[in-house]
Amino acid sequence: MEPIIIVLIILVVLVFIALIKTIQVIPQASAAIVERFGRYTRTLNAGLNIVVPFIDSIRNRIDLREQVVPFPPQPVITQDNLVVNIDTVIYYQVTDARAATYEVASYIQAIEQLTVTTLRNIIGGMDLERTLTSREEINAALRGVLDEATGKWGIRVNRVELKAIEPPTSIQDSMEKQMRADRDKRAAILQAEGVRQSEILRAEGEKQSAILRAEGEAKAAALRAEGEAQAIRTVFESIHAGDPDQKLLSYQYLQMLPKIAEGDANKLWIVPSEIGDALKGLGGAIGNFNPMGGGSSGTATATERREQPPLD
Repeated sequence: MEPIIIVLIILVVLVFIALIKTIQVIPQASAAIVERFGRYTRTLNAGLNIVVPFIDSIRNRIDLREQVVPFPPQPVITQDNLVVNIDTVIYYQVTDARAATYEVASYIQAIEQLTVTTLRNIIGGMDLERTLTSREEINAALRGVLDEATGKWGIRVNRVELKAIEPPTSIQDSMEKQMRADRDKRAAILQAEGVRQSEILRAEGEKQSAILRAEGEAKAAALRAEGEAQAIRTVFESIHAGDPDQKLLSYQYLQMLPKIAEGDANKLWIVPSEIGDALKGLGGAIGNFNPMGGGSSGTATATERREQPPLD
């Protein structure tokens, strides 16, 4: 009885294993390669799949999502014989699971070696300065070569990026010194331009100030001259309106003489020739003046006095 139970248990186990091998569940964005007796049969897509147990076998499961693979730094020689280390990052996607399995042994290693050789060919035709400033050009050229070469492997290279370009240490020091010198030069130029602009603005300000000051002084002088002219005109009109005689003018002239002589700087006083006429007019006025109201002049009195005979 026991051998029958053992046989039944073995049969149950075999049926269970057969069921497991018959039903294959493939995750989303994945594919599986099925071989029958070592020969490719078909590719299983995502979902529930049925295979013949113990006859069909799963050779390889491939992820169909976009993959990112960073490659280690690779030494590359530029056109001017300088060695630079370049880090690259590849974004690829498997489009044909069968070709990726049977057309190349290891597509990751193949892509890495193809990237290195292509990168050396591209960088070998550029000098260091162009290499450092032409990342987009290098990425486009590298992606075109890789996409064309990996198409038959069932691989599509979506993007290639240069993660870092590291020149030799001595070159880095020289570049830093050059950049520092350029920055100092630009700073000196900017400072000189600032000083020049400041001087120009100051000169323009002084010019405008001088112009405004001169215009103000001119207007003030014009106003003063106009005021003096108006005052002279008013005095002249007043004098003519009062109709002064020669005696009054002579008296006013004599009153102005002390004011003319005032001042510490007046070392020499020149008597005008008109002073004689003024004194004559003033003398005539005084001679004709009679404080007693008799109507006789001082000259007549003196004549009468001379005509009296002397006393004994």
